[in-house]
Amino acid sequence: MLITHDTRCALDTVVDLVNTAPEDDTTDGLANLAALLDFVRRHDMSDVGNLSELDLSAVRRIRGRFAAVFAAPDARTAATLINELVAAAGTTPRLTNHDGYDWHVHYFAPGASVADHLAADCGMALAFFVVAGEEERLRRCEAPDCRRAFVDLSRNRSRRYCDSRTCGNRLHVAAYRARRKEAAG
Repeated sequence: MLITHDTRCALDTVVDLVNTAPEDDTTDGLANLAALLDFVRRHDMSDVGNLSELDLSAVRRIRGRFAAVFAAPDARTAATLINELVAAAGTTPRLTNHDGYDWHVHYFAPGASVADHLAADCGMALAFFVVAGEEERLRRCEAPDCRRAFVDLSRNRSRRYCDSRTCGNRLHVAAYRARRKEAAG
């Protein structure tokens, strides 16, 4: 599956957005307006004006809707959720080249809110995966104490953990220690 630069950026953004949601005792990664502004800057989001508490509330709402896409049991459910996100954003595809990037497509309307911007661009990036029959690549970490979202871009669709250096390694070490303990008797 060919993934363009702007689609990859949108995928990274939606994964980061979903992973800002508080899990168990973690804090909300979008706890306040400053955190939202930091998120927008970190993802180099263009055409975002002044942000307000209304923007923060709207982004938190769509974050939950994107999380539902990652939890969707099948393509039909994922497609329905994505269609609702993209339609509500008032998608307006347009070609643009800015900030040193060659021509690419923005799906949000000029002057759109940050929530509509995210819903349109990230929703379309996820839509490409459903269209390609690759929605199973939208996953949650299999580590029992993690559950972070990620997009499996491995060639053979075998990635199981959000980060093999942390979650994957931690589980492999635990399994190794359990085997050693059992062998020691």
